[in-house]
Amino acid sequence: MSEKLSDETRGTLLDPLMETGWEIEEGRDAIRKTYKFDDFADAFGWMTRAAIWAEKWNHHPEWENVYNRVTVTLTTHDVDGLSTLDVKLARKMDGLFGPVDD
Repeated sequence: MSEKLSDETRGTLLDPLMETGWEIEEGRDAIRKTYKFDDFADAFGWMTRAAIWAEKWNHHPEWENVYNRVTVTLTTHDVDGLSTLDVKLARKMDGLFGPVDD
């Protein structure tokens, strides 16, 4: 079982995620990010790859897909807030997404 992130570790673990576009969700202890893809197939393919890791780690995101966008919210319901599992899955999702081309 995971533990809720302590005040001492929150900045160290969350600050690098904030630099990649993750944000603290207002009103709850969760992080949120929207990924944009070229089309629906790319978005759905990414979701499938991310789902394999989520299932492997038994840590499932809250997410929604509208055409080429996927919005992900991560929190650990068992601890009522953020845990290292959320950080781990956020990093994996960013890695599966690859470099951002703007």
